[in-house]
Amino acid sequence: MQVRAHGVGVDAPPGWEVRITRRSGEEHAPGARVRPVLHAATVPLPAVRGDFGGGVTASLGAGDLFVSLFEHDPAACSTALFATRGLPRPQVSDFAPEQLQRTIAGQSGAQWFFQHAGRAFCLYVVLGSHARRVEMLPRLRAVLASLVVEAGVES
Repeated sequence: MQVRAHGVGVDAPPGWEVRITRRSGEEHAPGARVRPVLHAATVPLPAVRGDFGGGVTASLGAGDLFVSLFEHDPAACSTALFATRGLPRPQVSDFAPEQLQRTIAGQSGAQWFFQHAGRAFCLYVVLGSHARRVEMLPRLRAVLASLVVEAGVES
């Protein structure tokens, strides 16, 4: 099933849940644009969750994955942090327990900052098991291969 909103989208394989939302403006300075965040996971996504998996990652089992695609302001494309162009292609060596936003025993994570289609993003991935990262990587890559980012979308 394909899920699209706010100029981003992904195909949700069986067993995955995908949601694309924008936070309410209350978390931001007055007049700030609220950018989208795409969440995909092999566990149910709670209605209330953090941008980078708060409320989700603690429920990951050893075979589960969580993906967050968080959009930043387009002006960030001109910064060194977002200099990498194009969608990331995760490698097994990218993942480490030390890469997690919140350390959970046994889990592994990775994070990429990049720009694509004139839009700045952070891709953050949590694997339910660092030990099983080699077998989990093809499932992650399949989801990321279906990722669509449209140019010129104002959120």
